[in-house]
Amino acid sequence: MPIIKSAKKAARQAVKRTEHNQEIKRAIKSALKEFKAKPNAENLSKLQSEYDKAVKKDLMKKNTASRRKAAAAKIAKAAK
Repeated sequence: MPIIKSAKKAARQAVKRTEHNQEIKRAIKSALKEFKAKPNAENLSKLQSEYDKAVKKDLMKKNTASRRKAAAAKIAKAAK
């Protein structure tokens, strides 16, 4: 348990950031699940948008998101 005032604040901020990051990760997982159920252009767009948001918030590296988006696009193309 932190004693110093700044350490207490840092702990509070860490909790908020963790919750926010988990929200974004849950959104990615649900979009991926939805895409795998129905691999169409609309679901692909939603999934790619979620990956872009994760990159913007520094939850995922740019190349990781790019690789996953490309794999999803390949699946969508095969499903057409």
